[in-house]
Amino acid sequence: MWRKRGEPPSAVFLLGEVGLICPAMDGNKKTLRRAALPTLALAVLALPLAGAGAQDAPGQQPLVADLSAEARPVSLTDERVPAVDAFDASFARFDIDPPAPSVGTAAVDIDSFEPPVEAEPEVWRSGVASYYGAKFNGRRTASGERFDMNAYTAAHKTLPFGTKVRVTNPRTGKSVIVRINDRGPYAHGREIDVSRAAAVELGLVQRGHGTVELALVD
Repeated sequence: MWRKRGEPPSAVFLLGEVGLICPAMDGNKKTLRRAALPTLALAVLALPLAGAGAQDAPGQQPLVADLSAEARPVSLTDERVPAVDAFDASFARFDIDPPAPSVGTAAVDIDSFEPPVEAEPEVWRSGVASYYGAKFNGRRTASGERFDMNAYTAAHKTLPFGTKVRVTNPRTGKSVIVRINDRGPYAHGREIDVSRAAAVELGLVQRGHGTVELALVD
């Protein structure tokens, strides 16, 4: 074996009768007794184990951990994430449409249903209306009631007492419902006499009369 200048010679061990002999280059001999051979053999066998245990030393553990962290991703949660197919399969039971409800006899088709529209009362007659107020207030009417100029009442020549009439002023579009409780009017060309309260609603007070339309109310 070659060695560098100044390098000590490698030890050579020879087995003798006394023990293990290590001759040196200078001629000196070092003898290890046979009783120490088992200890030496165990030390030699433990060398590979010591090298392997050095990898688990505390100083090298963080380095190994860092390298392994770079090699494989670290999960941020301990919860198991199911596979995509298993996740989609869990919703398969909701893909079934529920049975259609049975249509009863009282069901209404909204698309074809037309709500009833209250028909406007037809015009029964049109003519001139006038009013009477404070001069006749408190007097007894033809029906036996006392006239109240602040109530919605009217006088007509032929309509039965208690008949309700819708009186409309076509010029303003305003209307009011009055109850017939008296006879009249007796002036020529007049169709109906209304109370002062009804005349105010129709806008007839200023002129004293005006053309109106009459419709019977059920």
